[in-house]
Amino acid sequence: MRVAILGIYHESNTFITTATTLADFKNSHWLKGDAIIQEYTNAHHEIGGMLQTLRENNIEPVPVMFAEATPGGIISNETYQTLLSEMLTALERQLPVDGCLVVPHGAAVSALHPDMDGHWLSMIRQLLGPGIPIAGTLDPHANISSLMVESTDALVAYKTNPHLDQRDAGRTAGMLMCSILLQKKRLHQVLIQSSVAISIEQQNTSVSPCRELYNLSDKLAAQKGVLVTNIMLGFPYADVYEMGSSFLVVAENEGLAKQTAQSLQEYVEENKALFEGEKHTIDQLLPRMKAAEKPILLLDMGDNVGAGAPGNSVHLLNALERSGTYISFCCIYDPAAVRFLMQYTPGSSVYLQTGSREKNHETECFSGKVTLLTITEGKFKESNPRHGGQVNYDMGTMAILKTQSGNTVMIHSLRVPPFSLSQLTNFGILPENFDIIVAKGVNAPIAAYGPVCRSIFQVNTPGVTQADMTQFSFRHRRKPLFPFER
Repeated sequence: MRVAILGIYHESNTFITTATTLADFKNSHWLKGDAIIQEYTNAHHEIGGMLQTLRENNIEPVPVMFAEATPGGIISNETYQTLLSEMLTALERQLPVDGCLVVPHGAAVSALHPDMDGHWLSMIRQLLGPGIPIAGTLDPHANISSLMVESTDALVAYKTNPHLDQRDAGRTAGMLMCSILLQKKRLHQVLIQSSVAISIEQQNTSVSPCRELYNLSDKLAAQKGVLVTNIMLGFPYADVYEMGSSFLVVAENEGLAKQTAQSLQEYVEENKALFEGEKHTIDQLLPRMKAAEKPILLLDMGDNVGAGAPGNSVHLLNALERSGTYISFCCIYDPAAVRFLMQYTPGSSVYLQTGSREKNHETECFSGKVTLLTITEGKFKESNPRHGGQVNYDMGTMAILKTQSGNTVMIHSLRVPPFSLSQLTNFGILPENFDIIVAKGVNAPIAAYGPVCRSIFQVNTPGVTQADMTQFSFRHRRKPLFPFER
């Protein structure tokens, strides 16, 4: 038997004005054929789990295409049409296949298709026909649609945030595919969308309130006939109808799947106040950080690169510069600043201006004299299970510098989220030398930086990923939806 593997993977923030283009996919991961196997066979990624399970069951994996870009703005129509056309053409060349394993994110939006994942999954279903099983994985930050469910036989979401079980999710999806092909099982999946949108800073699955929700999910999954219980935490930075938290259950009969999903829905709606969270500004947190054990992981929620933010906010850097109390490290995405610094040699004292230049994001800039420490190429690897499951990273050409207040800044020319400690250690930056490490994220960086940071603070900074979703102007979301409607 032969099973195709393919996917287009993107988390699209509709509140960002800059579109995601083909260049963004080419600068991240756009792989075809055997390159997919080479990249992911040993990776902590769902494709690695899929490959392993198929081989264990003597089923031939047929790698087709996988395209993934760092979260950002809506995918341009030209970009999506190119990706879709290439994927469908490549799949058609491999037909016939006995099944298809798919790797969507679940929160992709294109210029013409608000439910982009649902659209391309339906195109795969149309090409393969109703008799070929389609199973796959989802990021729990998916805003899942009925079309995604109707176009597939079974979908499996990661169960951890930070996402450390992507390979396990891929193995589960692969096992469901094998049960259909080898045991002729018929699966039923049911989606129930709740009236709650879980706040982003409350989505850490290892602590309350998500911990209790996932414990309930595990208990329900142990019922006879239930195959998978999926908690879709949701992605709050997409103005689409499906935005919000939902529950997807795969079972051996439809009634059991529906009953199980409803139990999860009822729990969240009865406890919705727990999932709203508290938001704290940097001025509120600075006094509390004095007594905290160092180093501190300071999470910049408003400039969360993993949710599409530009990664160029200097809000926290300026606050730390003004306080003069802590020695910190932070990253800033600013290709123009890197080009400017490339004309100087290490050791040079330079007047630099960097930070956001987008009026709709944040007008604040950092400016002042800095000492250039080094200019280097920002490629590094991650071999441990980390959020995202990727192995190879590239920050482009980058400059490392020190401010007059003693803070270290890494300025890079390709957007990369803070999912790996190697982003620091690979370039001689040691976490223990700092009081504070600023990471542009909410929960995802905890997997990488939690082991070396004694304290963690989430800061509700301004920006296109600020934690309070009610501050964004939605036109398409469903109603009623907590915390918008109370």
